[in-house]
Amino acid sequence: MTVGKACTRIVVTAHPEETVQTVAQRMAQHDVGTLVVLEGDRPVGIITDRDLVIRVMAKELLPQEATVRVAMTGNPVCVSEHTALEEAIALMRGYHIRRLIVVNEKKELVGVLALDDLLLLLGEEQHALAGFMRVACHRRE
Repeated sequence: MTVGKACTRIVVTAHPEETVQTVAQRMAQHDVGTLVVLEGDRPVGIITDRDLVIRVMAKELLPQEATVRVAMTGNPVCVSEHTALEEAIALMRGYHIRRLIVVNEKKELVGVLALDDLLLLLGEEQHALAGFMRVACHRRE
C-alpha cells in the first residue's frame, strides 16, 4: 500500500506570516494539534501545539505578534504519495518524527501521514486477519 492511500487528505494549513494566535485559534476551531505551513501550494513547515508552548509561550513571546515562521519547524520531511508505507515508516523512525507531509509530483500538498493513521490501519488489518482466521478455523471443524 502507498502513503497516498493511507494519508489524511483533509489538512488544516497556515501561512508563515500569520500570527501564532491566529494559528492557535484555527487549531482549536478544527480540533487539531498540527498545521502544515504553506507558501502557495508547497509545504515549507509544520507547526504543532507543542511548538506553540516551547517556542512561543516558554520564551514569553506575544502570540498576537509572533509569526508562524518563528515557531514552525522548517524544511519538513515530505514524501511522494506513491511512496510505500514501509519506506514511510522507515523515514519516521529514522527522523524520529510522527508525521510526514505527503506531496504530489509538483511538490504540492496532498495530505499528512501520521503515526496515528498507521496504527489505525494496522488495527484494521489485524481485525480483518482475525476474521479470516475465525472463518478458516470454523471450516475445518
